[in-house]
Amino acid sequence: MARPKLQDVAARAGVSVTTVSRVLNNRGYLSDDLRRRVKAAIDELGYRPDAIARSLIGRKSGLVGVVVPTVADPFFGELVSAIERSLAEHGYKTLLCDCQQNAEREAEYLDLLQANRVDGIITSTHNRDVAGYDQAELPIVAVDRRLAAHIPIIRSDNRAGGRLATEHLLARGSRAPLLITATDHAGNDRAASYREVMSERGLEARVRAYGYSTPVEDRRALVETWLSESGADGVFATDDLTAMMALEWAHKTGRRVPDDVRVVGYDGSAAVRQGVPGLTTVAQPIERLGARAAEVLVDRIAAPDAVMAPEPPLSIGLRVGWTS
Repeated sequence: MARPKLQDVAARAGVSVTTVSRVLNNRGYLSDDLRRRVKAAIDELGYRPDAIARSLIGRKSGLVGVVVPTVADPFFGELVSAIERSLAEHGYKTLLCDCQQNAEREAEYLDLLQANRVDGIITSTHNRDVAGYDQAELPIVAVDRRLAAHIPIIRSDNRAGGRLATEHLLARGSRAPLLITATDHAGNDRAASYREVMSERGLEARVRAYGYSTPVEDRRALVETWLSESGADGVFATDDLTAMMALEWAHKTGRRVPDDVRVVGYDGSAAVRQGVPGLTTVAQPIERLGARAAEVLVDRIAAPDAVMAPEPPLSIGLRVGWTS
């Protein structure tokens, strides 16, 4: 009788080969029912993992998964590049996972990375309904995202950045600046600072949120509608691509920048600096964000049980262009 294979166990349990592998290696989150089904199939078939394959369990793969919402955004493209360079210096190779702003795809990537035994994960997505990070059994580092109390966050000082952008608009004469952001929630420090500054000046805070998964053309239509209907004389966009849409709207409608409307973006990637040199933007230290995320992950891989102090936010700066 032929020796049972992993595929035979998967067929008997009615699950994927990946799920069987995760049960055998005790990797990632699986329901008790799935674990029972796989173990029952193993017992029924008398399956025994190959001794050579089992000897590999526990060894380092030299691979790190990097999960981002989209590499089409210059900020995330530059961030991935910085992470990859730093990981390479520490002897690691990068597996890039572009979840295309999709929560289901992000969850699939999380399962895939754990099943394939990467040594760690760096994630910079913003989907708020993806489960599994807090139960993951491998080191994880987040960039500008709160996942769980034990997962380090590498971020720039968004509180200071939001204040810089808002105060700059007001200092240049704007009295009705509109904030345009992806999502408006309690953890959005840029929006929180905008509201604080507006309140301090006795001005009305007006926020519009388009949603992370909104396609680019739909976002552009929303931005143009909001600006046309709001009477805004200033725009604080919490990313540079949205700020560029505001500039396009001003051009289409014959508004002069900065005389009629002032625009401030956020991120300050090299691509945006070169493509739109006149854009006023809060510049994040993208190279340092990526390098620090990689360094912290490497430290956690080496000492997964070590208690690490919280990472202080990295400083930011305002790059002033003609849009001010």
